[in-house]
Amino acid sequence: MSIKLVAQTRTELGKGSSRRLRHAELVPAIVYGAGKEPVSLTFEQKELRKVECIEAFYSSILELEIDGTSEQVLLKALQRHAFKEQIQHLDLLRVDANKKLHTTVPLHFINEDKAESVKNGGVVSHIVNDVEISCLPADLPSFVEVDLENVELGATVHLSDLILPKGVESIELSKGTAHDQPIATIALAKKVAEIEEGAPVAPVTEEEATAE
Repeated sequence: MSIKLVAQTRTELGKGSSRRLRHAELVPAIVYGAGKEPVSLTFEQKELRKVECIEAFYSSILELEIDGTSEQVLLKALQRHAFKEQIQHLDLLRVDANKKLHTTVPLHFINEDKAESVKNGGVVSHIVNDVEISCLPADLPSFVEVDLENVELGATVHLSDLILPKGVESIELSKGTAHDQPIATIALAKKVAEIEEGAPVAPVTEEEATAE
């Protein structure tokens, strides 16, 4: 899915200027990277609100048009108002087609309802919901799937079990097998409850029971 953002350059900077922009339903932003100078921008609040609910907005290459000129960017940071439904600021990173990106993409857990372990009373626990990856812009996936259909009861899915698209590398796994973190588990409901409640309380000793 291709998402296009339209922005205008801005010359007035500072907190006062940003405050005036927000009152005018505009969003201050900045684009940087790819060996070029940072450029301060403004977006229309209503246009950003149309795309902020799209998952791909946070993990895909975006087309940014600035004063009629287009370039490819990646969303690096988005600030929201503490209690208003309002976007406060955007940070955008220019994309160099020949340089690898380090970014985070969401995990999509699939086939939970088809897993025999779930049909037999297992409960799925998602330990993490995204994965940090490295790849060239052309290889960037919008998400990575985690297929749970054949995961047995009591088993844990790790980073090394993920089938990453061609050209995509897990940043954590590149650090070594010690970083092969768990992604999801399927366990009996009772076991899941124990995990969520934390470690069991140690039994009270006779000495502790009689202490004042």
